[in-house]
Amino acid sequence: MASASSSVVVVLVLVAAAVLGRCPAAAAAANETTFRAGQELRRYRRVQALLRRLNKPALRTIQSPDGDLIDCVAAHLQPAFDHPRLRGQRPLGPPERPRGHGLRRRPNDTADAGVQLWASTGASCPEGSVPVRRTTEADVLRASSVRRFGRVPTARVRRDSVSGGHEHAVGYVAGDEYYGAKASINVWAPKVSTPSEFSLSQIWVIAGSFGNDLNTIEAGWQVSPQLYGDNSPRFFTYWTTDAYQTTGCYNLLCSGFVQTNSRIAMGAAISPTSGYKGGQFDISLLVWKDPNHGNWWLEFGSGELVGYWPSFLFSHLASHASMVQFGGEVVNTRADGGAHTATQMGSGHFAGEGFGRASYFRNLEVVDWDNSLVPLAAGFHVTADHPDCYDIQGGVNTVWGNYFYYGGPGKNVKCT
Repeated sequence: MASASSSVVVVLVLVAAAVLGRCPAAAAAANETTFRAGQELRRYRRVQALLRRLNKPALRTIQSPDGDLIDCVAAHLQPAFDHPRLRGQRPLGPPERPRGHGLRRRPNDTADAGVQLWASTGASCPEGSVPVRRTTEADVLRASSVRRFGRVPTARVRRDSVSGGHEHAVGYVAGDEYYGAKASINVWAPKVSTPSEFSLSQIWVIAGSFGNDLNTIEAGWQVSPQLYGDNSPRFFTYWTTDAYQTTGCYNLLCSGFVQTNSRIAMGAAISPTSGYKGGQFDISLLVWKDPNHGNWWLEFGSGELVGYWPSFLFSHLASHASMVQFGGEVVNTRADGGAHTATQMGSGHFAGEGFGRASYFRNLEVVDWDNSLVPLAAGFHVTADHPDCYDIQGGVNTVWGNYFYYGGPGKNVKCT
């Protein structure tokens, strides 16, 4: 026998149905509300599924002073080993380093920015684990879509294009076979005008055409409020094998890069940073192809092997690179009524201001066919998409080898 309360509910439902039937507008509004609720539920489920996939069980969790949570994850359980080609394996041992590695001394007027904020308190991950920045629901919801989380906009192709609002000031070599690259990159905290823009300074190792088959390996520092939720410069990597369309990602946000280091966290803040007319800090990065196994390895600072990109991820880069590029990039969304963005590149000052004021890359080198680090050849070029907004000036000397200053403020009287 039905209860009195259930009878009341049935009556109310029938009344509501009758009212909605006589009022098409109310019925349409109710249907729209139901549709949106369904959409939100599906999105919520996609977000939670992504978080479960990315955030692996932690042996230890470390709270960084900036609020990041760093999970110490067993090395063989990191996201890379979700890849079908890597499932059930463990990280490889150290590769053969390039000849000439470690011979160059640090200039006296610069210091190492090799300390990450999360480790500044002395915290560390146990041996056999890797530090992984925990992805939060807020991180995912800042992205343009759940599907694109951890990836760049698809229109990020260089060298002859500024489509999608991406602007560059870079130096590059091309026309030979390259097996790696090295540089020391001055670290700053440039201002980023809107959350959907970013400012970065990095090394690109490139193969393929600037069409749909572009392969890149990228490493450097970036300020990206949308990706990280703040304005701190962070150590990052990226890779793609199809011009940023469906493959690749930042850091460890997909199956790809295999981390081997227990002291460096991808996507974590770098400390300290440089100041205008103040202390200058830089990070040294080396990317090279292991001649024995063919994987592309990454080194951070003085001898810290971070990990590797398995060669099977790539098509053209499976053999070698055809271009190496160094420099800065910003996104210009023209959100301010169509005017050029005020997002800064580098220090936010033009190259002509020089040391202590403009950002720099120094000691630029490439790895040749013989696994040797060599200076850049005479074919090194520098170029800026919009030199009134961000520019670049190169040079060579006995201490810094090949170097350049680059950057700028973005919007100014000449850049509108």
